[in-house]
Amino acid sequence: MYQAARGTTDILPEEQPYWRHVEKAISDITGLYGYKRIDTPVFENTSLFQRSAGEYTDIVQKEMYTFDDRGGNSLTLKPEGTPPVCRAYIQHGMHNLPQPVRLCYLSPIFRYDRPQAGRYRQHYQFGCEAIGDEDPAIDAEIIDIAWRFNNLLGLTNLSLQLNSIGCPECRPAYLKVLKDYYKKYTGKLCADCKMRLEKNPLRLLDCKQASCQQIAQNAPRSIDGLCAACADHFKQLQKYLGLMEIPFSINHRLVRGLDYYTRTVFEIQPEDEGGQSTIGGGGRFDGLIEELGGKPTPAAGFAAGIERIILNLKKQGVSIPTQPPLQVFIVHLGEEARNEAIKLASVLHGAGISAATATGSKSLKAQLRQANTLGAKYAAIIGGDEVKAKTVTLRNMTDGQQETIGAGELAGKLTV
Repeated sequence: MYQAARGTTDILPEEQPYWRHVEKAISDITGLYGYKRIDTPVFENTSLFQRSAGEYTDIVQKEMYTFDDRGGNSLTLKPEGTPPVCRAYIQHGMHNLPQPVRLCYLSPIFRYDRPQAGRYRQHYQFGCEAIGDEDPAIDAEIIDIAWRFNNLLGLTNLSLQLNSIGCPECRPAYLKVLKDYYKKYTGKLCADCKMRLEKNPLRLLDCKQASCQQIAQNAPRSIDGLCAACADHFKQLQKYLGLMEIPFSINHRLVRGLDYYTRTVFEIQPEDEGGQSTIGGGGRFDGLIEELGGKPTPAAGFAAGIERIILNLKKQGVSIPTQPPLQVFIVHLGEEARNEAIKLASVLHGAGISAATATGSKSLKAQLRQANTLGAKYAAIIGGDEVKAKTVTLRNMTDGQQETIGAGELAGKLTV
């Protein structure tokens, strides 16, 4: 028997109310802040992600779905949303628009990773990017959107973790101090961290291995090595978050998993589960547009995993609006009645009334049972007598009450 590929899942009808709830919140929150939707292709040139994420990140080293097309071009299924948005910003000359350009997306994301709760090899991300301004007020706005988005969904008991990892001016000195600290523990590091120590030392702080986490507890702090400009930026951001009354904690081990981040990094996590269950995060990426061939352009953004959000909605028992029930199920007895049922369904659909028609030649009892299973509010019954009189028998499926009305009057009655 065929099954969905490992790390993928079907979103079944009973799950759809959660997705509609999240999608509505996305539409509401992005409209509130003036972010415009952008949709980028599912695959891009591989070099876009190699150049942006960093050669020695887990995404590039282990997780990308990369293939050659028939023309010999190396392409990669989108493992994250920010580089394609930045590529589109450059390609379409968005630097000529009033800055910052506020963009948002909802997109499938592909990463070859160990499947886990709320995270699949194909999953979905909602993200916002504000491109073209270095003001810490933009960082605060991005965090405000991410925080308010979760509040709008009904999620509670979340924590905002915040850090600054500096810029190309001050980070090299911090990385030297960090490497000197970690060299004392080389023998205790996991295999990945031994490689990170040489190739990508900032990621040492992000390791999930218990032995490495213990070492990271006392590692040098990035905020202690910030240059004056980065320190002022971080101070201003904290002031703005205070003005917005958004609670946060400084997390000195927070670095995020992508090389393009500068200055601000943040994550939103369930309070009782910590970093491995992060439901959203982001930060500032001031050098990414230039790295991809554009002019020097500051930017900030965030992304949230939809499946992990839905997992938390279920855990917290958040009440989700249900889809409207089917208004009427049309029951028919005999060939003439079937013809009238098909005509009636078409009239109802044209009037914007949800309706379904029984198929086959089931008994009256079986058809009414099907109407009940589908959750229909009413059953419109058409038999030989109704055909002759051009009427329908309308049954309320909740209390069983019935009335006979003209077939042409049904749409008007159901729209009252």
